Formats: sequence, C-alpha cells, structure tokens
Amino acid sequence: MKIITIRQPWATLVALGEKQFETRSWRTAYRGELAIHAGKAIDKTTCQQEPYRSVLQRRGYTSDQLPLGAVIAVGRLEQCYYVGTDLGTAAILGDEGYIVEGAEYAFGDYTEGRYAWKIGRIGFLERPLPATGRLGLWNLPDDPLLKMDEMQHTWSK
Repeated sequence: MKIITIRQPWATLVALGEKQFETRSWRTAYRGELAIHAGKAIDKTTCQQEPYRSVLQRRGYTSDQLPLGAVIAVGRLEQCYYVGTDLGTAAILGDEGYIVEGAEYAFGDYTEGRYAWKIGRIGFLERPLPATGRLGLWNLPDDPLLKMDEMQHTWSK
C-alpha cells in the first residue's frame, strides 16, 4: 500500500474527510488505496486561524491533540487534477472544470500549475500506528505493527 506523509493539521483534515484534495507540486499516476501518515511537524499558528480552528474544534480537536508521526487514516487516491486557474478565492481543476472553493480552497495551495489529489473513501484509524515519514509516495514497510489487515478504521462521512 502506498503512503503519503502530510504535516498537521492537514493530515487530520484529510483523515476526517474535511479536506478532499491534497495539493502537491507534482503529479502521480498512482490510483488506489492510500494511507495518510501524519508527519512529526505541526503548524500551530495555522491551527488557530480560520477555517482551520473552527473545523478542528467542531470535530473535537485542538492543535495539542493532533497525532504526530503515525499512520492515521486509509482512503483511496481517486484522481490527480492539474490546477488550471487560481482565482484567489477558488480554483478550477483540470479539463473537467471542477471548482474548489470555501474551506476546501483554504486548506490547500491551489497555485496554477500545481496538482490536486482527490482522496475519497477515507477512514480514520481507531489507533494511530507509529511510523517514520518519508518524502513522496512510499510503500508500507514490512513491519508487523503496520499490517493493513490488522488496522481497524472507522469511515468518515
């Protein structure tokens, strides 16, 4: 299974289904199961800004409660869109003309030329599984603590 490391609070927002797109400077042809790894870094200043603060608070989190250095969710990488137009308050993705706005837009970097990875069917793991993050997409290590068939998860709405 492929894994991507994401800094906090963005990793938790993805895991909760509040952030459907992970924006990156590079594209991927990979589609399929994707584990979300929360890196060891947290941007506490961002956690205090809107809309981050209210979304995290509504879901029962503060910056001090966000898991770090662990696999926290499993979902599906469904699509990778090119960011064609950044309007400043919304972005237009790909040839399909998919529009991203509101909190979703605020949660990403939709600068023209970047890529928006659509992550769906996300499930937050009941127990975060400690792991060391890496850059790019990486594979699940051969570690008995990280066996996918042992992971218990609850699906987000």
